[in-house]
Amino acid sequence: MRQDPHLAGRRPRRGVAGARGPGHLTPIAASGIRRRTLPAPDGNDDHVTTATEPPPPDPEAPDPFRRFWRAVFGAPRSVQDPGVFHSISLIAFLAWVGLGADGLSSSAYGPPEAFKNLQGQWYLAVFLALATALTVFIISYGYSRVIDHFPHGGGGYVVATKLLGKPAGVVSGSALLVDYVLTITVSVAAGGDAIFDLMPGALRTNLDLKVGCEVAVLIVLIVLNLRGVKESVKAVMPIFLVFVLTHAVLVIGGLTQHASRFPAVAHEVSAGIHSAVVNPAIGAWGLFLIFLRAFSLGGGTYTGIEAVSNGLQIMREPKVQTGQRTMVYMAFSLAFTAGGILLCYLLFDVQKFFELPESEQIGKTLNSVLAEAFAGQWHIGAIPIGKGFILITIASEAALLFVAAQTGFIDGPRVMANMAVDSWLPHRFASLSDRLTTKDGVLLMGVSAIVILMSMHGSVDALVVMYSINVFLTFSLTNLAMSRFWLGAREKDPKWWRHIIVHILGLVLCSAILVVTVLEKFDQGAWKTLVITCALIALCVWVRAHYRSIAHQLRKLDHEFMHLPTSDHHGGAADPKKPTAVLLVGSFGGVGIHSLLSIQRMIPNYFKNLIFVSAAVIDSGVFKGREEVEALQAGVEDSLKKYVDLARRLGWNSDYALSVGTDAAEELTKICFAQAKRFPQVMFFGGKLIWKRESWWQRILHNETSFQVQRRLQWKGLPMTIIPLRAQ
Repeated sequence: MRQDPHLAGRRPRRGVAGARGPGHLTPIAASGIRRRTLPAPDGNDDHVTTATEPPPPDPEAPDPFRRFWRAVFGAPRSVQDPGVFHSISLIAFLAWVGLGADGLSSSAYGPPEAFKNLQGQWYLAVFLALATALTVFIISYGYSRVIDHFPHGGGGYVVATKLLGKPAGVVSGSALLVDYVLTITVSVAAGGDAIFDLMPGALRTNLDLKVGCEVAVLIVLIVLNLRGVKESVKAVMPIFLVFVLTHAVLVIGGLTQHASRFPAVAHEVSAGIHSAVVNPAIGAWGLFLIFLRAFSLGGGTYTGIEAVSNGLQIMREPKVQTGQRTMVYMAFSLAFTAGGILLCYLLFDVQKFFELPESEQIGKTLNSVLAEAFAGQWHIGAIPIGKGFILITIASEAALLFVAAQTGFIDGPRVMANMAVDSWLPHRFASLSDRLTTKDGVLLMGVSAIVILMSMHGSVDALVVMYSINVFLTFSLTNLAMSRFWLGAREKDPKWWRHIIVHILGLVLCSAILVVTVLEKFDQGAWKTLVITCALIALCVWVRAHYRSIAHQLRKLDHEFMHLPTSDHHGGAADPKKPTAVLLVGSFGGVGIHSLLSIQRMIPNYFKNLIFVSAAVIDSGVFKGREEVEALQAGVEDSLKKYVDLARRLGWNSDYALSVGTDAAEELTKICFAQAKRFPQVMFFGGKLIWKRESWWQRILHNETSFQVQRRLQWKGLPMTIIPLRAQ
């Protein structure tokens, strides 16, 4: 549970107005509420007017907007439902669809980028294909070990935080967040380019229309992900399956069709290497640098491999086995597709495409050239079925680029939630919606992608350069962390050296790709990614410093109030016939005790009952299984019992009430309505931090629960007072 130590509102507000003497309050009037005049607590002729018998807390009648909202986003889900975890989790196949699309879609730009940078040494495509497949398996194996040792998810952020320290963790997390936003942006932009390349005439070059369509796609993806991960994955599954089928036919058919050329290709590779090595202008070292550059600039192929370890929370139990099975699916499908496409480039002499005039190259990709070379001559009678296959293949490739944005929408908000739990980001990003999605994270990722897409005018070339850097920074930190882990475990595990070798290889490969990409692409936009990432890191450090400052002040308050002297007489259970104060509290500590004493100071000796209410808020840090939810509920109940015990020792009759849900304001409002029905003479209280000069960012960093509850109660004619607590 990520619960602010206070129940912060927007600004100090009082649920009542106009005092006519000590302890006398005039509540806000509300039409339709019966009122009763009660004697004042000091026995004089003044009276306290209080609202009684509030309207029953029946659900609001459905209105057109609410019906529309539910039709678009779906009905609420209950965290109390024993089967809710099972119903929203993904089996390995669906996880492969949702998280593997990013990796598979990279075959549209990773292998082509690597191949075209071979600088005429086309025979090196054989080694590129082998190196690509090997790198995929090395990185995938490394992340399968991450899944094994960090079964609650979090991926690179959690690994770096736990094994290298918090500074490394915030660097890894910030890099991942920027990478996921750019993953969404570049996937949609590349998909838009591919779709519009199939358009006729003027539509193909209409940039404004293309960007507008891409923004519309982003909005649709936002809505799908607000409905839920499983729903969004099922919606895009047909596109994924069509892509897998067409590209399996392309690769297997292409290799089979040219199987007879394998000996000739082997001879070409051998002769090409010998010729380059003896060439003084190239040499062995120059040939290696050409290969290394092409391999590094095709590094976009490996993006998305880390997605499974980051999104382990959405996996079906047993999560570790499901995650590792998903990783196997991803590794084999990506290695087969990317490596196979590189080999087919060589077998079909796709390099001849670069010899064409530039006017004939516009609007074509290497994959479309390959598809035409493979199926362009297919006919059944007079029917050119090959053109249909080419169209479906390229269209599925374009559509899968849209689907690849799913990885950013699935994993980005979860990384954001993990960082919010650790106070690097505003705590609200760990909150779940009533559909049990990280709503704020999905919205921020989507809106950020729209802003970047529009500011870059949908330019894929610029976006690819920006996005292909941060993932390798995270890969490098993760492999460094796991290498350190196995080095420290060498005395406990005799097979430690088998594991560390893989992580060291992964570290070398990922670091090399990172360095080469930054150096090669720095002036082309790589610097923008570095600046954005550094700015996000600085923001995270500032947010955490703010939360630590507030926590330090609250700890001093805890120390001040924890040893409060109590009276000799003890209160008992609450009496519904007596005046009652209902206090909204968080965890047991100085803030709640301060509010408790403030009630007595504001209205001395009037309230005889004191009811403590709290909400066990399920956020992404808790929503991992029934055990975590039950532990949270038990912890909140324990805090409430401590408040009740203290209040009774201070002479009040006291009880408590709690609710479990994802929205603190909604759950607390439900409890307050129930208490209003139980206690006719009731007033509600909640606390909030206040600053001498309150800023907009303080309202973002701290929740507004008390203010939201106050507004809802006052709308029903129930009085509520906000108790301020000075923060600075």
